[in-house]
Amino acid sequence: MQRPAPDGSTSAKAAKKTDPHVKVEVMKLAIVPLSVLALLIACAPVISQRGYLPDPGGEASIKPGTDTKTTIQSRLGYASTTATFGNDSWYYISATEKQVAFFTPTVLKRQILAVYFDKQNKVTGVRRYGLEHGNVISFEKRETPARGRELTFLQQLLNATPGTSATQIRETNPGNGGGPVP
Repeated sequence: MQRPAPDGSTSAKAAKKTDPHVKVEVMKLAIVPLSVLALLIACAPVISQRGYLPDPGGEASIKPGTDTKTTIQSRLGYASTTATFGNDSWYYISATEKQVAFFTPTVLKRQILAVYFDKQNKVTGVRRYGLEHGNVISFEKRETPARGRELTFLQQLLNATPGTSATQIRETNPGNGGGPVP
């Protein structure tokens, strides 16, 4: 026997529309494609442009020996960075990076325009550098060893006893070297 619909009809079509189990099944089927779509959108790469590289016309108009720092600054703008030591030079740096989700960004393109000056603030040379001119630098990961033992946070927390003084802690400190306690 068919259940009557709220409007009093007993058709199967009306029963399906109001059946809560059917609505749950339809929602379950809709959630899967929507969640896949959300994951695909979240994993889309983000390409970002960082820095500023002056237009080629302004760069081509630089004349070594005649242009000065003030003419370069008025023509190209402020440099991204300047040389700290040694020769006086300005660097205009631009980079294009791509990042997918939470992964480390990768540099797609890097351009550096270097303008070199002499002691009279006149341009001595202009060079362009790219990603192919860079060098990979490996950082030193060695650590200076400390005397004593290294404790984790939980060990430090469990070893802390209320009411102990600093002299008692120094006496039991293995990093003391076995010498007299000051």
